[in-house]
Amino acid sequence: MSPSGLNNTVFVLVHGAWHGSWQWAATQRALAGLGAASVAVDLPGHGFGAPLPSGYLLPGRPGLPTERSRLAGLTMDDCAAAVLDTLRRVRRYGRVVLVAHSAGGGPASLAAERAPELVDRVVYLSAFVPAGRPRFFDYLSTPENATARGQGLHLGDPEALGALRIDPLSPDPAYVEELRQTHYHDTPADRFDRWRSALSPDLPLAVPATPVALTAARWGRVPRTFVRCADDRALPAAVQDLMIAEADRAVPGEPFTVRTLPGSHSPFAARPQELAEALVP
Repeated sequence: MSPSGLNNTVFVLVHGAWHGSWQWAATQRALAGLGAASVAVDLPGHGFGAPLPSGYLLPGRPGLPTERSRLAGLTMDDCAAAVLDTLRRVRRYGRVVLVAHSAGGGPASLAAERAPELVDRVVYLSAFVPAGRPRFFDYLSTPENATARGQGLHLGDPEALGALRIDPLSPDPAYVEELRQTHYHDTPADRFDRWRSALSPDLPLAVPATPVALTAARWGRVPRTFVRCADDRALPAAVQDLMIAEADRAVPGEPFTVRTLPGSHSPFAARPQELAEALVP
């Protein structure tokens, strides 16, 4: 699509686990250069307003592996409602492209299911697609995900915490390097510390654990694109391809348009211009 064709298009950007609206800033600048407006959503419990465990910034990190998350009560419905609120606000400006990254695919999919009239296209950026299997955990436990890195990043018992907790500010160099290798391995090393310092420690457990039911009559009528990350170490390409194939079998009326980017799970950090160009219909 030419830049002039984007004049009436708004991109609604939904982040993944532990991130926030800030992750999209460079991509938004690139989209603006292509002539597209955009707005980035903070899902509940994310972004710079996210609550932190009480010991997170204290010496010795007291209680970090055991203190129940203040996000434990958040639901998938709460997260989808935040997406829907933004979709309703921007719909009057014209065409709407809903973009979801990683775990954000659950809330974005549920929002599109509940109000398909608000979305002209949905784009999954290495993101969870519930059409084949209803929970993100269902894909994370597949053989295709066996090569994924980052399993050792989780702290404590997710059921007891009510969240998947990580420690972006860990003083352990090995932990920090595993975080970089999992999510940001192609981001310049001298920029990674800045990226990790903005991450939130808790993902509400409801986001990967709640089933999302999609229908052909509603979600299935929205044209969809999947942007694959070819060297993704957090959600390997084999899992991405499995979600695409199972969604297309379950809801064949609007099969995925598939595009591929090189590199990691975090192209918004490593190659925002290429990402913006891949998001344009």
